Amino acid sequence: MFRLLTIHLLSLLIHGYPIDPVPFTSVKVTDAFWGQRLKASREVTVPLAFSKCEETGRFDNFVRAARPGPENEVKGFSFDDTDVYKTIEGASYLLQTYPDKDLEAYIDSVLVLVAAAQEPDGYLYTARTMNPEHPHEWAGNRRWEKVEELSHEFYNLGHMVEGAIAHYQATGKRSFLDIAIRYADCVCREIGEGPEQVVAVPGHQIAEMALAKLYLVTGDHKYLKQAKFFLDKRGYTSRKDAYSQAHKPVIEQDQAVGHAVRATYMYSGMADVAALTGDRSYIEAIDRIWGNMVTKKLYITGGIGATRQGEAFGANYELPNLSAYCETCAAIGNVYLNYRLFLLHGESKYFDVLERTLYNGLISGVSLDGGSFFYPNPLESTGQHQRQPWFGCACCPSNISRFIPSLPGYIYAVKDNSLFVNLFMSNTVTVRVGGKEMVLRQQTLYPWEGDIHITIDKATGKNVTLKIRIPGWVENRPVPGDLYAYHDSKTPSYSILVNGKDVVFTLCNGYYCIERKWKKGDRVDVNFLMDARTVAANEKVSADRGRVAVERGPLVYCAEWPDNDFELRQVIMNPAPEFKTVSVPGKLYGIVQLETRARLQSCQEEGHPVPKEVTLTLIPYYAWAHRGAGSMLVWLPQAYKN
Repeated sequence: MFRLLTIHLLSLLIHGYPIDPVPFTSVKVTDAFWGQRLKASREVTVPLAFSKCEETGRFDNFVRAARPGPENEVKGFSFDDTDVYKTIEGASYLLQTYPDKDLEAYIDSVLVLVAAAQEPDGYLYTARTMNPEHPHEWAGNRRWEKVEELSHEFYNLGHMVEGAIAHYQATGKRSFLDIAIRYADCVCREIGEGPEQVVAVPGHQIAEMALAKLYLVTGDHKYLKQAKFFLDKRGYTSRKDAYSQAHKPVIEQDQAVGHAVRATYMYSGMADVAALTGDRSYIEAIDRIWGNMVTKKLYITGGIGATRQGEAFGANYELPNLSAYCETCAAIGNVYLNYRLFLLHGESKYFDVLERTLYNGLISGVSLDGGSFFYPNPLESTGQHQRQPWFGCACCPSNISRFIPSLPGYIYAVKDNSLFVNLFMSNTVTVRVGGKEMVLRQQTLYPWEGDIHITIDKATGKNVTLKIRIPGWVENRPVPGDLYAYHDSKTPSYSILVNGKDVVFTLCNGYYCIERKWKKGDRVDVNFLMDARTVAANEKVSADRGRVAVERGPLVYCAEWPDNDFELRQVIMNPAPEFKTVSVPGKLYGIVQLETRARLQSCQEEGHPVPKEVTLTLIPYYAWAHRGAGSMLVWLPQAYKN
């Protein structure tokens, strides 16, 4: 009863965005596609992450910080604490979907170690505390001395807060939340423009978005004020480089630049501040930056960060394939940003980008069994890319371990008497709309099929507007803007029926809006025509000229060596390819693959090239690199139309 009351009170506090998120605690996912991912996360990814935290000494860091002394040798990275926080966050999300007393007890035991390492005034940074005389080489001699460089003290705070809030939401326990609040209070006391305070901004951003979330949970405005301070001061301290988005004040920025993960975390914080304060300068700035990123720097897979150098955004239209970096963490950051911009503006285009990233460049970062990971996610390979079971810098595996279980919280949102349906997967949601409880059940085989069935299991007795997102791919628009366009003559279509009949509706901001007094048992049947499509990039993207990518629904496809017994680099797509869809339940945990006739440039003995017809098989991009090392292509050369 206490836990239910706690969650209810929490839900009352989560107001401030123009649109209210429906938290993961309200949604039970029963989906086949995502159920497999959640199962792999529960059974493999999160246990693996915890075991690696044990094996690599991340837990020991807290033990040693509780007993500081010169004998403690500081090893690893200054941000290793965050892997513990992120894994607790993911495990906490899982507890909501899969209650597990043993897992909950294990988290509690880890939090005992974390609490013991916290200094009396709330400071919690094991890289310094375990050996104050000889801290981590990136930490500096005093608190915050190197926080704009490599100490990651504020970065640690950010992940601590994010993990603590998830743990609190899932369990109702304050054990982790109180630890995070004490560290946040320490930062608020010591960082600022007051007497004896230090003016500093995060070297690696995330504290901004975490503090905004802490404000929503606690109602304490000082956390939002601190988040805005970190953003307001960026570009005014000693750090003034584009790599860390400090080349100019944030409200003057208009391009996505620098380290892509730091950037999207900061942009997410900007979106939070824009939404929660209504500051027009922040709203205008984040809209400009998003526009640049989506129309000039976004991969077809939703990946971002073109260059290995600095793990950074490239120049406008610089989108190489073989050397594409597209860090998994950056894809997660892209989801965070677009979700917040949806909560700010209520337009479906943000979920179009989010969905593209989610189904392609994000889940490609973890193997189907949940046990190995990509750091970069290229769009072309000659066999040099294979997932690894862990990394010394483990940000991507631990980020995946926290993100996948959080997915239920992205499906729905509420504004007044409207309920947004943003993602399509089988689930049941219990949500308050217009002050009354409503229960919906969604059933679908998406992303393999375009049929979605929504059943009202409990109605409010009042008029409710159901807002069903019409994906951009259904509207003949791969992404907002002109970076990509469909390269065929197909005309997509969709239909939506209520209890088998057409209904009065309006289209608003990309949503099919049905307002009515819903009754228990009402059923909405959605059908999105799901054809395979070819996509071409803007001519300014030199890497993709003369090439096409293939999509079906939200999925980007690729050609991979195990399915094609010929050299992929010799393949040329037909000018107007026709695709056969083939369901293969036993392949790669069950996929729909595509087959099409194509040409292969081979050579006769005298050396003259002649075309040879072949059947080209394509699989979803997320599923590549599961069957050994070899070639993979997303962008395929296409013969010119006559």
